Amino acid sequence: MGEWQRIFVQNLTVPQHSQRRRHFPPRESTAFQCVLKSVEGNALKLKVLDEMSDVEFQLRLSFFDVAYHHFFGKTWRSATRPRKAVPGHPPTVVFHETVYFHTSLDHPSIVMVVEVVATARRRDGTQLDISCGFGILHLFNSKSEPTSLILNDKGLSLYHGTPRALLHPLLHEPTEKNKYLMMMDSSHLQCILEPHPSLEAVYHLLPENTPVSSLQRIPGMLAVHEGDLFQKPRLMKTVTWYLEKLSIHLYPSLERFEEELLELLMSDQGNSALDGNTLAVQERRLHVGVHNGLCFVQPPQVVVVVPESEMARGRTGSLHRKHRANTKPSSEGQALVLRSRIHLTEMVRHPAFGVVLQLEYVFSVASGPDGKTPSVTSLTTPAYMHSIRWAVWNPLPDATSSHVVLPLQGGAQHNPNHTLVYKTPPATMSSEEVKQVESGTIHFHFSTSSNEQLVAAAKPSSNIKEETPPLSKNPPVPSPSSPPSPKMLVSTQDYSQGPGLSISQLSVSPGSHSSKPPLQPSGGALLSQSSEALRQVQEQGNPRGAITHLESDLSYSSLVQESSSADQLQELPFTPVHVPIMALGPRKGSPSTGLTRASLARLQASGFPELLDCNKEPVQMVDPSDPLNFNPQREEADLLQNNEIILQFLAFTRTAEDSTASEMWPKTIYFTFQFYRFPLVITPRLQLVKVEPSGTAPFVSSSHILVQIKEDGTLSCGSPGFQLKYMVDPGFLKPGERRCFIHYLAEHTLQIDVWDGDSLLLVGSAAVKLKHSLRQGRPAIQVHHELEVVTMEYKQDATVMTGEVLKHGGVKPIGVHAVVRGRLHLSLANIGHPWEQKQRKPLSLPPSRSRIVLSHGGTSGFHGGSLLSLSAHGVGNVCQAQKLADVDSELAAMLFSRLQEVSAAFQHTSHEASITRRRKLERMLSVRRRESQEGDTGKKASLIMGRHEDRIRHSRDLQIIEAYRERIKAESITSMLSKAITTRHTLYASFGTAEFFEFALKNPYSVQHTVTIEIDNPELSVIVDAREWRHFKELTQTVTPLEEDMFHLHDNLMPRVYLRPKETVHIPFKYQAFCLEHAATMQQGAMELAFSEGKEEPTAPWKASSTQTKHIKVSFMASDSKPIAILRVNVESQPHVVDQTFRFYHPELTFLKKSIRLPPWHTLPGALVGVPGGEPEMFVRCSDPNIICETKKMGPGEPQDVFLKVAGGPSPQIKRFFLSIYTDPWLATPTQIWQFYLHSLQRVDISCVTGQLTRLSLVLRGTQAIRKVKAYTSHPQELKVDPEGIFILPANGVQDLHLGVRPQSAGSQFIYLNLVDVEYHQLVSSWLVCMSCRQPLISKAFEIVLPPGGGKGSNKRITYTNPYPSRRIYFLHTNRLDLLQFKEDSFEIGGGETYTIGLRFAPSQGAGEEEILIYINDHEDKNEETFCVKVTYQ
Repeated sequence: MGEWQRIFVQNLTVPQHSQRRRHFPPRESTAFQCVLKSVEGNALKLKVLDEMSDVEFQLRLSFFDVAYHHFFGKTWRSATRPRKAVPGHPPTVVFHETVYFHTSLDHPSIVMVVEVVATARRRDGTQLDISCGFGILHLFNSKSEPTSLILNDKGLSLYHGTPRALLHPLLHEPTEKNKYLMMMDSSHLQCILEPHPSLEAVYHLLPENTPVSSLQRIPGMLAVHEGDLFQKPRLMKTVTWYLEKLSIHLYPSLERFEEELLELLMSDQGNSALDGNTLAVQERRLHVGVHNGLCFVQPPQVVVVVPESEMARGRTGSLHRKHRANTKPSSEGQALVLRSRIHLTEMVRHPAFGVVLQLEYVFSVASGPDGKTPSVTSLTTPAYMHSIRWAVWNPLPDATSSHVVLPLQGGAQHNPNHTLVYKTPPATMSSEEVKQVESGTIHFHFSTSSNEQLVAAAKPSSNIKEETPPLSKNPPVPSPSSPPSPKMLVSTQDYSQGPGLSISQLSVSPGSHSSKPPLQPSGGALLSQSSEALRQVQEQGNPRGAITHLESDLSYSSLVQESSSADQLQELPFTPVHVPIMALGPRKGSPSTGLTRASLARLQASGFPELLDCNKEPVQMVDPSDPLNFNPQREEADLLQNNEIILQFLAFTRTAEDSTASEMWPKTIYFTFQFYRFPLVITPRLQLVKVEPSGTAPFVSSSHILVQIKEDGTLSCGSPGFQLKYMVDPGFLKPGERRCFIHYLAEHTLQIDVWDGDSLLLVGSAAVKLKHSLRQGRPAIQVHHELEVVTMEYKQDATVMTGEVLKHGGVKPIGVHAVVRGRLHLSLANIGHPWEQKQRKPLSLPPSRSRIVLSHGGTSGFHGGSLLSLSAHGVGNVCQAQKLADVDSELAAMLFSRLQEVSAAFQHTSHEASITRRRKLERMLSVRRRESQEGDTGKKASLIMGRHEDRIRHSRDLQIIEAYRERIKAESITSMLSKAITTRHTLYASFGTAEFFEFALKNPYSVQHTVTIEIDNPELSVIVDAREWRHFKELTQTVTPLEEDMFHLHDNLMPRVYLRPKETVHIPFKYQAFCLEHAATMQQGAMELAFSEGKEEPTAPWKASSTQTKHIKVSFMASDSKPIAILRVNVESQPHVVDQTFRFYHPELTFLKKSIRLPPWHTLPGALVGVPGGEPEMFVRCSDPNIICETKKMGPGEPQDVFLKVAGGPSPQIKRFFLSIYTDPWLATPTQIWQFYLHSLQRVDISCVTGQLTRLSLVLRGTQAIRKVKAYTSHPQELKVDPEGIFILPANGVQDLHLGVRPQSAGSQFIYLNLVDVEYHQLVSSWLVCMSCRQPLISKAFEIVLPPGGGKGSNKRITYTNPYPSRRIYFLHTNRLDLLQFKEDSFEIGGGETYTIGLRFAPSQGAGEEEILIYINDHEDKNEETFCVKVTYQ
C-alpha cells in the first residue's frame, strides 16, 4: 500500500447530514484550537476498572449535529495516559495535547463531543474499552459566532454514560438541561477552546471536520524539527505539472462498453419512465485534480473527452442505443482522447500527493429524427450524470517526464470523489493482468517543463504503433479483441484552466436529476442561441474547474497532418550557461624558493627555537630546490624508525604588489591543515609583529614574525613562531602502514589555509611538498620553505544570450583570478629517534606484497584448542584450562544474576523483619553459640550443615553450567570448524583507489561443485569482466591464469563459479570505496590552546585519530549451501593525496552549480592533441552520494569540464567533499583528487552604480548571551559598515547593521561580511553580498599624455558648472585612487557658477593606457555626472 492509499484509508470521514447539506449552503470555514489539559474526578474511579490491569485513559473528539442527531466527520483519539493518584487529591490524568480543526457549519447545533475512555486488559488478556463519561463543547453561540472557552479552574462538566446517549430521540436542545443526561459529581475536563486564524493557510490541505493533533504530519506542510506544526504553518513549494496526450481505453471496446452501459441504465429507468424514448451519451467528462490523501488541494478541473473517430471528423457525436443483431466493434477510433493540455499548478513533490482522474458520463433522452440526438442539445433538457471509472496516480517525487499507463477502477469501493461508480466486469475467471485491462486503462504523458509541448500527428490507428510501459513487473496481456492504442491528437493551444464551458454544461446542472425527463423538442431553432450562450460564457473567463472543450477551435485541416518521424525531440549540442572555471595546477612562474643565507641568518637572529637531533646536534639543513632521489627501500631499512615531524611557522611577508592594501592586511592570523591521519589542526591566533628596520637583523619592511598570544591578550615573551610536533613511530603505525606513510611523504602536498584571526575571513592558502622531509638514512633534516599564500577569486557566472548558447564555442570560459596575498615562512623538519619497546611483544612480519591470497597459508585463522577461548592466537594445539565463568561472559552473567536474586531476597526479608523477630533470632543464635562451645558434637553438626548448603549451591551451579554447555555446544563446534576454513587478509585502502587481489579457492571435495560467492559489503566485489581482470593483472603484474567467461551471475546477482574435484582457481576481487563520512561543520575561530614546553609527550595535544577498521566476510557456498571456504578481509583506511582544493562561498539553502575545466591532458606522455584516441576519456566519482557530478566527452582536442551540483546547507555551515578523476574506464587509480569546501552564507543582493553610495540595512539577531561583536568585510574600500567599531549585541535582541556600498568597477562581484565575537573570536553571522554594478553614463571625456616611470606626477584642472539655480555641495570620487588624487574631496558652489577641480595624477611604473573615471555626486552621494579621463603613459 502506497503512502497516498494509506493516508486515504486512514482518514475516511462520515459526511454531514443530508438535510444539513440541502438546507444550509456552504459558508466560509472557521478554524479552532482545542487544548486538552487534564481530566480529574470520579470519572476515573469506576468500580469495573478495579478488577482489570494496565488501565490507561484516552480522550476522543467527535463532531455531533444536535438538530439531526447525527455524528459526522472523523473521530480523533489521543494517546493513552496513566492515572496519577496523589493522597488528598482526586485522581488525575494529564494529557496536554493540542487539537486543530476547521468547519463551515457555523450553527449553534454543531458541537464537539469529548469522551473519556479507559483502555484496560481483562484477566484473560483481552483488551477492553470502557466509556467513563463525556462532555459537550459548543463551537458557536446563538449568533453563529465562534466561541472562546478557557476552562482552567472550573473545567468542563462530564456526563454519565457514553456519547451514544445523544442519539436518543427524546433528547432535544438545550442539551445541558435535558432530564435524560445526568451530570457526574466532581468530574471535570480542563481545556481551552479558541479560534485559530493561522490555520487558514492550510485549509486546502486539511479537510473540514477532521481534527488533527499538533504533531501530525500533513502532506504539503513543511515539518519542523520541534514544536507545534500548526502555530505558524508553512507550506511546501509547489510545482506545475503538465498532462498531455491523454487517452482512455475501455474494455472490450468503446462502442460495446457504452452499449452495455445504456442497456443497463434503460433497464434501471424502466420503459414507463422513458415513454418510448432512448437514452444517449451526451458528453464524456474527465475530472482531474490533485489529492494529498486527505482532500483535493484545489477543485478538480473538468475537461471533455471525445472518441477519437469523431474528433478526426471534426465534430462531436453521441452514441445512442440501437438493437443491431450483427454489429461488430470497429478497431478504429476506440479511445476517448483529450485535445488539450492540463496544467496542475498545485502539485507538491511529496509521496502522498497524487493525481485523481474520474470519468463521468452525461446522459440525456434522444428525441431527434429516428431516435437520434440532434447536433445541438436543448438548453431545457435535463440530464443524468454518472461516475463510470476513476484512477489515482502517485508520481515519484523526483520524476520529471514519463509516459504513464494506469488501470481504471470502479465498483463499490471508496474513492476520493465519494460517489457511486459503475460496476467493473466480473473477475472470477480473470488473472491479475487481465483484471487491469478489463476495467479499462488511461494513458497520458506528463512533464514538468512548459516547453515540452508535443503534438501527435493523426493517422489511421492501424498504421500507428505505440509502446506502453508495463504497469508492474509483469506487464498485462491485453485481450485479442482490444484495439491497439492509437496516438492521441493534442491541440497546439495550452490552457491552464480550460478555455470555457461546453454546450452540455449550459444545460446540465448538478440538481437537475428528474425521474421522468420530458421529451426534447426537435429542430435546430436553438442553434443560434446555444452558440451565443457558448460565446458569452467563453468571453466571461475561465474559472477554476471549468470544462475544457475545443470543438470551436479545431478544424479538420488543422488536425489531420502527415505523421512525422521527428516526434521525438533531438538533443542539440548545448554549452551550459554556468561557464567553467579553470582548475589551476601548481604555480610554475613562482615556485617555492629557498631562503638566502642572509635571510637564514636574520631568521636565526630573531630567536626562533633551534632544533637538535637525537645526538643533541644541530639538524642538517636541506635546500628545497635540490632534486630528491627517493629510495623507498632505504627509508624502510632505516634504524631510526621513530619519526618526529616538526612544523615551525616563522613569519608572514606582505608582497610588494599588495602593499597598498593596508586595510586588508591582518593583524592576527591562524592556520588550519591536516597532516596524515591526525585530526584537523586549528592553531591558536598568532600576532603579526613587524620587524623594525632599526633592529639588529631586520627583514624587509613588509615582513612580520609570528608571536603567540597569551590568554590575557598580551604577547608571549618566549621564542617567536609557532611549533607543532607529530610523533610517528611503530607503536602508532599499524603493521604494514610504514610503507604507506613513506609514500605519503613522498607524494603528498600539504595544504595550509591562512585565516584572519580577527575577521575569520580566509586570507589565502599555501601548499608545501612533503617529499623533502624524507630523511633517506640521515639522522635528521630540516628545510625552510617560502610559500606563496594565494587566494582564488571566482568570477560570477556571466549571462549568455540565447543565440550564443547554441553557437559552438560561443561561451568563453572564465578562469580563476589568483591573487598572491603574501609569503609564509615555514620550517619543516624530520628528526629520527630509535624506537624503544615499552613491553615485550611478539614480532610480526610485515604483510606480504603479493596480490595472491592462499586459502591454506600462514594466515589461516584456526589455531586449535578449546571451544571457548579468549585468546585469538594460541601456541599449537595447547590451551590452558580456565574457569568457564571467566571464559564466557554470558554464562558469568547468568551465574551472577542468580547470586543477585538470592542477595536481594535476603535483603528484602531482613529489611521487613520486625524488631521483636530480630530479638528472638539473636537470642536463638546466642543459645546455639553457647551450646556449640560446650561440646564438639554441636560444632561438627554445624560444620556439616554448612557444607551441605555449599554442596547444594555448587550442584545448582553445575546444573546451570551443564545446561548452558549443551545449548551452545553445536554453535561452538560450528564456530571452531568455520575457523579451520577461514583465511584473513588485510587491505590498506584509500579513497577512490581500487585494491586488487586474488583468492586461491580450492575445492576440497572429490566431486564437482558450483560455488556461490556471497559478500556482505558492496564495496568489495568480484571482477566478473575478463577485460577488467586483465587490466588489473597488468597493472599489478600478477602472473596467474586468466579465464574468459569464468563466472555466471545468479538471479540475485551473486557470482557463481564451477569447480572440478580438487581444483584450485583464482577468484579476482576488487575493493574500492567512494563514500566518506563528511559531517557538515560550522565555521569556528582559532583554538586557544596552551602549549607547555618540555612535555614528555611530544604529540600532545595532537593525538592521532583512530581509523575504524572495516571487516568484510566473503563466503564461498557450495551447492548444498554449506561453506567450503571463508575469507575475512580487514580494510585499514589510509589518507589520500589531495592535488587541489577549491573553496566556494554560496548562498545558503541553494544549489551550487559549477563547471570546472580539467587541466590540459596533452602534457601526459603519449597523448596527442586532436587525434582520436590520443586524449584519454575522463571519469569522475564523488565522496558524497548526494552530490551530482559528471563529465562529458566533447570531442577530440576539446577541453573537458566537470559539472557539479551541490545542495548547500544553512549558514554558516561548511560542507566538505572530495572528487576523484580517472583516465581509465575501470577506475583503478585516480589521476587527481580534488578537495572541495562549500561555505553556506546568507545572501544579500544589491543593485548599484559604480562610484555611487548605496545604503541598506541588515537585521542582527542576538544569541542567548550578550556579545561584543564587530563587523568585518573582505573589501573594506567598497563596503563600509555602521557601527564601524565594536558594539554590544543584546541577548535575544534585534539590531540593525547599516551598510554603505560604493563599487569601484562594473559587473558582478561577491563581498563577504562576517559578524565576529571579539572576546571569544567566534563567528556569529556571515553574509554573501552579491553586487550587480553598472557604470553610470559618461557626460564628458578627456585625454592627456603623461611620461611613464618615476617622477613627481602631474597636476591638471577641469571645470564643472552647477546646473541648478540654487547653491549645492558636491563630493568627488574616482575608481583609481592609486593613480588620481583630488585637491579637495568636496566643494560648494552657487547656482550657475563654475568651479575648477584640481587633479593630481600619480606617476605610472610603465607605459600604457588607463581610463580613470571621476564621479561628481550630490549631497546624498548620488551620481550627478561622470567624467572619463583617458591617460596615455608614453
